[in-house]
Amino acid sequence: MASSPCGNSNFDSGLEIKTRSVEQTLIPLVTQITTLINHKDKPKKSERTLTAIHRVGQAVSVAVGRFVAVGEAIATENQELKDEMGQACFEARRAGDAIAQLTDVGAMQAQSDGRVTVFSDRTGMVKAARLLLSSVTKVLVLADRIVIKQIITSRNKVLVTLDHLERVSTFQEFVQIFSQFGNEMVEFAHLTGDRQNDLKDEKKKARMAAARAVLEKCTMMLLTASKTCLRHPDCESARINKDAVFHRMRCALEQVIEIVTEARSCGENKILPASIYNGIKDFKSTVECLRENLCSLSPQGVAGQLEALVERTEDFTDSAYTSHEQRQAILGLCQLVRQDTQQLVHSWVEAQSIHAKEASEDMEVGILKTCQSVNDLRRELHKVAVGRASDLLKVHGEQLPLRALKAAGAEGNLEAVAEYSRTLTEQKEQLVETCRLLCHVSGTEPLEITCIHAEETFHVIGPQIISAAQTLALHPSSKIAKENLEVFCEAWESQLCDMALLLREINDVFEGRRGDKRPYLSLPRPGKHSTNLKTAKAVKLDAEEQTSMAKLGLELRLLSSDVDTEVEKWEDQEHDIVRQSQSLASMAYNMYLFTRGEGLLKTTLDLFHQAEVLSEEGLQLCSSLRTFSAQLVDEEKSVVMTEMEKLVAFCQQLQMGTKTPVQGKTATFQKVDSSIQATRSILAVVLSLLPFCNKLNRKYKSERNSLGSPQDWRERQDASTPVKEEGALNSKSSNGFGVKSLEHHMAGLNLLESK
Repeated sequence: MASSPCGNSNFDSGLEIKTRSVEQTLIPLVTQITTLINHKDKPKKSERTLTAIHRVGQAVSVAVGRFVAVGEAIATENQELKDEMGQACFEARRAGDAIAQLTDVGAMQAQSDGRVTVFSDRTGMVKAARLLLSSVTKVLVLADRIVIKQIITSRNKVLVTLDHLERVSTFQEFVQIFSQFGNEMVEFAHLTGDRQNDLKDEKKKARMAAARAVLEKCTMMLLTASKTCLRHPDCESARINKDAVFHRMRCALEQVIEIVTEARSCGENKILPASIYNGIKDFKSTVECLRENLCSLSPQGVAGQLEALVERTEDFTDSAYTSHEQRQAILGLCQLVRQDTQQLVHSWVEAQSIHAKEASEDMEVGILKTCQSVNDLRRELHKVAVGRASDLLKVHGEQLPLRALKAAGAEGNLEAVAEYSRTLTEQKEQLVETCRLLCHVSGTEPLEITCIHAEETFHVIGPQIISAAQTLALHPSSKIAKENLEVFCEAWESQLCDMALLLREINDVFEGRRGDKRPYLSLPRPGKHSTNLKTAKAVKLDAEEQTSMAKLGLELRLLSSDVDTEVEKWEDQEHDIVRQSQSLASMAYNMYLFTRGEGLLKTTLDLFHQAEVLSEEGLQLCSSLRTFSAQLVDEEKSVVMTEMEKLVAFCQQLQMGTKTPVQGKTATFQKVDSSIQATRSILAVVLSLLPFCNKLNRKYKSERNSLGSPQDWRERQDASTPVKEEGALNSKSSNGFGVKSLEHHMAGLNLLESK
């Protein structure tokens, strides 16, 4: 047999793919190569089969050639990648040429003239395919470094401006530098937002979302705290507040970079506190493993694991806020788990003494009883944590301490400020401890991270509110000091809203309705706040307005419920379409509660903020639908794209509406009405798309599991779109020569190119 055109290569294929864009870019290539390798090896091959294989091979070769051209352009623009990228491009081009040569079987006589083809050298095709996948992956991973470099460069620009901002001494200088700072934060927010959506690791996504939430809140705090300091330079409480905001912002910026670069610093890789949920899961796994292997662990090891688990419940039983009845119930269940475990260990030791090869009947009973009692303990702990959180949100929903602090500060009453500060401090301690308990029962690592973020936010913002109130009390006529206190109070209220959403997620996971979720942290694009001090007035709907909204609100509730029902029918609960639809339904439900005067969206500003976040999530869903439609044939794609265009229009309508300033009660009510109507339209489109997309997803998933014939690939050829090489090479977008510019070239492999 002739030697393979690809030859041998020691090219490293152990590349870890960490982003969805790299993964999705590789899928068409993997699909095409799989088709070539797994073609049906029949004695007689029709002209149609030979032509189809030839076209697939040529499509791969042409697309790889264009892809390599982009990679080489990246190397030219980024000298630090030149050698690595050049080697990867060379290997990719060589493998593409080899595949083109092996698939050059367009004529029937190719089988008998002695040439090496895919039919005569399957091993050569496999080697070429492996080399191609390895080298293309290498190019993509190297291109991804450009994105990381852009984020780091953007962060460095923000840090430099932040240092200048901290040292300004005049209002004129501050306004000028803050304007520059705002533009740089907008750029940083776009880059990190895209990166967050692109990450495959849900834990990293949650950490990125938490860090970006801190930056979004701190941007506005930084504005008002700095201005307050400039207005009252001798005020110690104002200086403390400002320093705290700058410190927190720098920490959040550093955390983002640590996530992006996977730096091994103590801040980034801080181990999550051991949660009771994970302890119970591990303990049950250990106990159930005894069925398979009686000697896998020692009895002392199981007993020790249980005691470590029981020790973690002390966060519940030692809490001053846990009722006597709840404490006794938890202690009773811990004792029951101990008893059941002791009985299991006793029967286990007996089985070992007679050298039993499998679990005895007594052991089986012991395993079942132990698992049941530990499940009862988990259920009780969940009830206590979630119950306390729900009660706290109801009690603190009216924000009485915040109102009292604002009033006392405006009156210049330092004694009243001190009194209400003690009340707020106690409230903060309750919320911090409750977040810690929720972390124990959250059920997933992303939700644990969100609980920790909430705990840290309450812990930090509480004292900052008190400092801002003290500053206002010392300068009661200062409009800037008053605005500063308002901003910190809004951050507190916003975190309470996020906590309510978090609580719903934890309940969903506990009840088995949903798996790991990205945390719902309200994250509009930073930079929406300007240096303009005039802000829209926050108002509530009165009883008459709530009545007129009742019908529209009810429609919103029914639609959000229907969307939840549809997404639960999807087999793949981690699909982007599923997760983004769930997010839309969750936010729409909050808006429904607003129309009833319930929930944590208390004012129209809260509603407009939620609507803006919903519109951004809707546009993200459109992006996912566009990616999804790439695998569809013309008729199917037409249906999805038509509905997607409607969705884009409604999302843009909602986004524009929420950003349009209004004055007066009537205009504000009309804005509320239009926001809810636009949200209803968005949900209606999503609801119409979900069943259709679910059906198509199952269909194409089934097709991928059983490879189609060359004829299937030929039929898809008609729907292919030519790849535009020049557009990507000359792109001047913010992404530069990154993964996205390469995606355009590999996307052509979804459907066979016409020659």
